[in-house]
Amino acid sequence: MARRKQLSPQRIVPSSSSGVSTPSSSDNDPITEAAKSLTHQAEQAPDHGSSIFQLIICVGGIYASFLIWALLQERITTTSYGPDKKIFRHVLVLNTVQSLFASLSGYAYFRISSGSSSSTTASKRVFPGASISFRLLLVALTQTLASPFGYASLKHIDYITYILAKSCKLLPVMFLHVTLFRRKYPLYKYLVVAAVSAGVAVFTLYPSHPKKTKKSEVSNEEKNVIWGMMLLMINLLFDGLTNTIQDDIFAKAPKGTVSGPQMMAALNTLSSVLTSAYLVLNPWSTELMDALAFIGEHPKVGIDILGFAFCGAVGQVFIFYTLAKFGSLVLVTVTVTRKMLSMVFSVVAFGHSLSAMQMLGVGLVFFGIGAEAEVKRRSDVAKKQNSHMKTK
Repeated sequence: MARRKQLSPQRIVPSSSSGVSTPSSSDNDPITEAAKSLTHQAEQAPDHGSSIFQLIICVGGIYASFLIWALLQERITTTSYGPDKKIFRHVLVLNTVQSLFASLSGYAYFRISSGSSSSTTASKRVFPGASISFRLLLVALTQTLASPFGYASLKHIDYITYILAKSCKLLPVMFLHVTLFRRKYPLYKYLVVAAVSAGVAVFTLYPSHPKKTKKSEVSNEEKNVIWGMMLLMINLLFDGLTNTIQDDIFAKAPKGTVSGPQMMAALNTLSSVLTSAYLVLNPWSTELMDALAFIGEHPKVGIDILGFAFCGAVGQVFIFYTLAKFGSLVLVTVTVTRKMLSMVFSVVAFGHSLSAMQMLGVGLVFFGIGAEAEVKRRSDVAKKQNSHMKTK
């Protein structure tokens, strides 16, 4: 990697999980959101966009790792194992294994990247100071609290609905910024929120195989869907709170203090400590022992969990490197198309079917995400042109 000057992080208004500013990926992956919240200014670096070969590897790495990650996530959390047809429900154990893998890969990437660039002493430490570390702990806490609600919603809604709703992180982020900070957004942001919200609503209200019930009755399935969407909204609110705290970190952190790989290593380490402490020290929880017993009875789920954690850790490294090397606009395109491919793969691999109205809902969601990305692209181009004119 070319030696380059340490670049300072900038504050970016969080956005949807399309990658415009938010980590979702998340598909419930806040580290991805942290990556998108950082601007390395690599777009202005001399070697930006240097190698098509590197770009192909980065894009291929993100697609391969996160498409497999999504398939394994759906298989682990929604399908049964063994002749007894049991489903793995121990999400904290799943999260702990993933964060442990990601903390190790994040630490290795952080050491390699910080060693190849001139940087301050603080930026070469995973935890740069007490004040920032405390706020990082808050981010790790909110993302740790978010995940169980997301996985719990999968008991009541299908995985495609889950992916689609997770593409709407702009909603809770804007809600928190408007209500807590009295922040105003441009009109197009509200139009994007309206399009995405309408898409999710249409997708949820028009299932591919609706059940006929009396007008005075509400089927148990409908009640389950409503409960699942409520759980998912709580998950999205925690994700929005995560992004809001991240925003505050980047606004108040001294210049050159926080880098992308550093954020990846720190957050995953803190998340691992929090979930491990809960699993080991909580006398009222038997989740760890139950999970180990389940894996003992169904070894295949153990292999799936290791593959899930490995793909997530590798994918995060590819996301950070792509952002630093090729800029946020490339990451936007890759992230949006990856989510669409994840839905396609889910339909093919697990036999889901979509009604015409559901396909319309999917189209509305990705139209809103794509429109936001295009507006941001034009805004960035205009800013670069203005900056170029001023330097002449």
